[in-house]
Amino acid sequence: MKDLFKLLLRFVPPYKKYLFLNVFFNILATILSVFSFALIIPILEILFKTSDATYTYIPWGEGELKDVVINNFYWLVTDLMQTNGAIWTLMALGVWLIIMTFAKTMSSYLSSASIIPLRGGVVRDIRSFVYKKVVSLPIGFFTSERKGDIMARMTGDVAEVENSVMTSLDMMFKNPIMIIVYLGTMFMLSWQLTLFVLVLLPLAGLLMGKVGKSLKRKSLDAQQQWGGLMAQIEETLGGLRIIKAFNAEKKINMRFNKANDRFYHTTNRIGRRQTLAHPMSEFLGTTTIAIVLWFGGALILQGNSVISAGEFIYYLIIFYSIINPAKDLTKAFYTIQRGLAAMVRVDKILATENPIKDPENPVGPVSLNDAIEYRGIRFRYSDEWVIKDVNLTIKKGQTVALVGQSGSGKSTMADLLPRFYDVQEGDIYIDGVNIKDMRVHDLRSIMGNVNQEAILFNDTFYNNITFGVENATQEQVEEAARIANAHDFIMATEEGYDTPIGDRGCRLSGGQRQRISIARAILKNPPILILDEATSALDTESERLVQEALENLMKNRTTLVIAHRLSTIKDADIICVMHEGEIVEQGRHDELIARGGYYKHLVDMQQF
Repeated sequence: MKDLFKLLLRFVPPYKKYLFLNVFFNILATILSVFSFALIIPILEILFKTSDATYTYIPWGEGELKDVVINNFYWLVTDLMQTNGAIWTLMALGVWLIIMTFAKTMSSYLSSASIIPLRGGVVRDIRSFVYKKVVSLPIGFFTSERKGDIMARMTGDVAEVENSVMTSLDMMFKNPIMIIVYLGTMFMLSWQLTLFVLVLLPLAGLLMGKVGKSLKRKSLDAQQQWGGLMAQIEETLGGLRIIKAFNAEKKINMRFNKANDRFYHTTNRIGRRQTLAHPMSEFLGTTTIAIVLWFGGALILQGNSVISAGEFIYYLIIFYSIINPAKDLTKAFYTIQRGLAAMVRVDKILATENPIKDPENPVGPVSLNDAIEYRGIRFRYSDEWVIKDVNLTIKKGQTVALVGQSGSGKSTMADLLPRFYDVQEGDIYIDGVNIKDMRVHDLRSIMGNVNQEAILFNDTFYNNITFGVENATQEQVEEAARIANAHDFIMATEEGYDTPIGDRGCRLSGGQRQRISIARAILKNPPILILDEATSALDTESERLVQEALENLMKNRTTLVIAHRLSTIKDADIICVMHEGEIVEQGRHDELIARGGYYKHLVDMQQF
């Protein structure tokens, strides 16, 4: 339960007024329940004429409150019987029982209604916190985690917290109050009998607790297996073309079925344990009642009991009323174990620390007036260095191209500039200011990216082009599209700029998608441009249109280009040839060709 209280302390404070209302109405409903049950005693005595006692009115304040209340209540009942007769009194008690029951049920309804905003609000906040955290985490986090598993935590695990923990909150707040009030009433009726009961109850609770602990452990296993299933589904949808091309449907089905069967058996074990809660608690509760009935009944029959037969019946009713809250509390405890297991997985995301942080005293808004400098930088993802002692200066307005074999560190060099990752050694400077001394938002606001894979969203042309740019006018958007050679094919669609482009731009060709991403960069109008193999995946005709759009985009900008097709960067001011994390050659196209080194070898390979 310690984990539950930690969870509530984190997320409940904004909704504490609803918690107070819930507790208040629960207390009121329980007290009304106790008093409505108390009417059973005089009804039984009237029906069976079990008492011939006479009562006189005692002024309030004389004697113990409990004794005065009971005496005056019985005095009122006997007075009504003498005045109006037993049948009329019985009817009056019945009406009063109905009124009390109505008040009790309305209080119960209000207690449940007041918990609904708390329950929904906490789940909404958890979902928002997880989404915000995922968006804020660095790209490096997602290279070590499976996307499907992250999706499972954001959806399935949060839903499990909602279904397990939040739906049990009402029982968690209501049932302990009912149990405490009912136990207090039982102590008032007979503390000796209640002590006997309290010896039996912990034994039942011990059995319940052992089952609950194993349930949480199994639930955590099930959530991890569910994350694995989601990861397989995500991989399958992303790689469906390859699966079909290699006739691997059988293999992929066998892999999924194996994981699915493992999840099936785990959930079955969890279900059996959870289903055991109700019959076990009912059996233990009935056993306890039978023992109390034997013990208390024996005392009354022997004449050793401190309570009358009618009070003993009332005592049994109160005690039986504890059984349902105790069963519900046990059921809630089991259910909550599943939710807490899911919350452990959600917390893995929430507790992840973002290493890309803003400095305590950041430099003000930045712009590029002089140069970008890589000074002796070294970087690694795990053990081996990917970038080794690289020095590079990119002056304002220059186009610098990075070429080399796959895995030589070109894309990593580009990712280090906007701080998608941080260097381990050395530093990167803009106009002599270390980029780690700038706000991340300010740094990235002066950069535009066009990647090999055009990353678009399931939205309209207009919203994709204006993505990340506020207050853009229609004229500015159209001008950016014209420069990117995209305006004509956009206007040829049904709704022009308001036409949806489908999931990741699936309704567009590769060249069209790339030109939309170029239009997005043009509209942002950044002083620094990063082009990561922007034309490598295109056919010749699309490449021509995209290359023309890129040339329009690169005018009067400082550009870092990563290219496999060397023909696209012949006019770059500086070409840096990278090999195994180092710059091995540097110069203009003609100079490097004349040098006859590594760059010429790459050019000859492509020409061949």
